[in-house]
Amino acid sequence: MKALLIAGTNSGSGKTTVTLGLLRALCRRNLHVQPFKVGPDYIDTAWHTKVTQVPSHNLDAFMLSESMLNALFCQQTQTADIAVIEGVMGLYDGYGTDPYYCSSAGVAKALGCPVILVVDGKAMSTSAGAIVMGFQQFGKEINIAGVIFNHVNSDKHYQLLKHAVETYCQIPVFGRLPKLPFIELPSRHLGLMTAQESQDMDSQWDELACAIEQHIDIDTLLDVAQMDQLNQPCGTDSHSNQADGEGLTVAVAMDEAFNFYYQANLDLLVDSGAQVRYFSPLNDHQLPECDLVYIGGGYPELYAQQLSKNTSMLDSILAAHQKKVPIYAECGGLMYLGSSLSDSEDNLYPMVGILPGQSVMTGKLNRFGYCCAKANSDTLLCLSGQELRGHEFHYSDFITDLQPVFTLYKEQQGKILAQWQGGYQVDNTLAMYLHVHFAQSPTMLVEWFRRARCL
Repeated sequence: MKALLIAGTNSGSGKTTVTLGLLRALCRRNLHVQPFKVGPDYIDTAWHTKVTQVPSHNLDAFMLSESMLNALFCQQTQTADIAVIEGVMGLYDGYGTDPYYCSSAGVAKALGCPVILVVDGKAMSTSAGAIVMGFQQFGKEINIAGVIFNHVNSDKHYQLLKHAVETYCQIPVFGRLPKLPFIELPSRHLGLMTAQESQDMDSQWDELACAIEQHIDIDTLLDVAQMDQLNQPCGTDSHSNQADGEGLTVAVAMDEAFNFYYQANLDLLVDSGAQVRYFSPLNDHQLPECDLVYIGGGYPELYAQQLSKNTSMLDSILAAHQKKVPIYAECGGLMYLGSSLSDSEDNLYPMVGILPGQSVMTGKLNRFGYCCAKANSDTLLCLSGQELRGHEFHYSDFITDLQPVFTLYKEQQGKILAQWQGGYQVDNTLAMYLHVHFAQSPTMLVEWFRRARCL
């Protein structure tokens, strides 16, 4: 098995550009490439999928145990020629100050995967050797197999950087990327624009792949992409309740407004025996025939007027709720199921109305990062007293008189750093800002399916 983890010295070093270019270049060599992303990011995985036409998966060590993470990786690489894993933030940045907890380094260590370090080479020369050496010395259990420099336009500058690293760090430098203005990915308040809403960029991906082929030694990269044996064997994966969804149909919202889903969550639904049918809250007139509804996150605030005007879909979802069809919604889905949504310009738009309350865009990041959620009462995904692990990332608040069903908290080294209430259940509808990975607990889908069968 071949694998590479593309890590950065810091956020903004260029690892996403390098990853996307490498993915495309490898695909153009007719290799079966399996992309992954460290952490909970939805947007990067969607770009991976767009570039390779292969669904990208998240490797998230907060929501998944190490054995489950290894099992997911093994399952998705059975037929792959090479796995390319994009890191998160800097190599040793994770949750708290443990360099191996929820970090790129932690995933590399768990998988026995070589790391390629992306370094922004702009405005330095010999100091590059000190930077790379620091990363080597800080985590001696990590196999930093080589370096790629970003933002290096001239060969003369590149040779200085290459000589410094190879002389003082004794690892190869595989090449450089010059500044490529044609491949600047569009961004907004949540980071990059989503692949679903962006224009066709196939020509840009091919240009990026050509730049990778021209400036980076891909053949040598492939030579060093040898994985160690997994620290834990590829054990039983999370798809152990394969008959639980047999005969059930899950309607999943999927369009420009709602597209934040972990691919493994969708796979788990299918592997459970359920049928997945996609629908568009923006464009379709009603829900497909279904037994359950799943509305993920996204950007409903950018499409609030169009969502509000599609009254037949609003009515269809409200009618499903009134028939007690189990509906699960995350973040953007929570905003959609409320009574109304107020956008950044204070325009107010009616929404589905299952949850009496208003979503308000605040212009600032209200919740960010990993957290745990303990159920105060029985919910669609877990029973009272049980806990879910997930993450929040939102610029809106939901204003309501409903009683929250979860106590959420951030914890590090046994200390509660923050605590708040959230998540709302009305009959068989559960909506919350928390994004969760279903593979963390098989009982999540079991409880959801059980409610559907009770109708």
